[in-house]
Amino acid sequence: MNPIQEMINRPITIGGKEIPNRLFLAPLAGLGHIAMRQIIDEFGSCGLLFSEMCSAKALPHENRHISPMFRWRDEEAHRLVMQIFGATPLDMALAAERIEDEGLFGVDINFGCSVSGICKKESGAALLKDPDRAVAIVREVRRAVSIPLFVKYRTGWSDDPQFAAELGKRFEDAGADALVFHPRVSPDRRSRPPKWNHIKIVKEAVSLPVFGNGNVFTASDLTRMVETTACDGVSLGRIAIARPFVFAEMLQGQTFDATIYPQVALRFLDLVEEYFSAGYAIRLYKKFALYFAANFKFGQTIFKQLVYADTLDGLRENIHKTFASPLDPSSTPNLNLFTG
Repeated sequence: MNPIQEMINRPITIGGKEIPNRLFLAPLAGLGHIAMRQIIDEFGSCGLLFSEMCSAKALPHENRHISPMFRWRDEEAHRLVMQIFGATPLDMALAAERIEDEGLFGVDINFGCSVSGICKKESGAALLKDPDRAVAIVREVRRAVSIPLFVKYRTGWSDDPQFAAELGKRFEDAGADALVFHPRVSPDRRSRPPKWNHIKIVKEAVSLPVFGNGNVFTASDLTRMVETTACDGVSLGRIAIARPFVFAEMLQGQTFDATIYPQVALRFLDLVEEYFSAGYAIRLYKKFALYFAANFKFGQTIFKQLVYADTLDGLRENIHKTFASPLDPSSTPNLNLFTG
């Protein structure tokens, strides 16, 4: 192992709980659901799993056995952080209490999602326009629970890393145990590269662990991010959807040949069918397929081949046809597909 790989494989303690390594699944909206987490878990090595976004207002009343978002396997509970969004400190605190009562590892507050539907509810990245309320939410959640508390946020609504650093300090003072920082301005839906040097600025401003997030697609990217930013760990998002085995590659140095791709696509389809209704499973599969197709040199064509069906059996047939002959993976993902 090189020094960076050794560092990433080193355990870290957050909020009094030890985590076996420093490479996490990023908090993701609509992608970090139970089926996606299971296939990642089957390949192993991921240090900590984060859920997709759950509405804080709805969460206290959710049935974990049928909810599409607030749902998990018992075997992952001890390393699952539940991601919540909401507009008021009370809603967020009540949701966090439910998460703690269920025995999950921790809670993540989302101040990073800039989707208009979330921002119109004064949630997600919209709260970066109201730092006092964002800090009040962190403080109230901290008062409500003792489990590890993560905050994921962006640079802000203008390109000002000092604002992000100051806000990080305020989150720390309010009781956050770790930050997951995505160094893009909130209106930027990944059309420009993230500014990794902003992670370094935030890291230097706080004493709690900071996890870098944004455009880490390869082992060399991982090395450059850690060396550039001195972050305490890295949070993998889109690449973990495209390559659920990426944690085993980056942490353990495992290699996989081209036969892994149809295996992953078929296994994912089986899992979404197991956990969700047919219609919802098809939608989730097609969302996954956009990222999955980014692995290949002619990704747009592969994507169309994979999703041109309206039944689960039709999608399975597409997978078998598409991979009847091994496809040539690209060394880096197709970013035109990764902006989805």
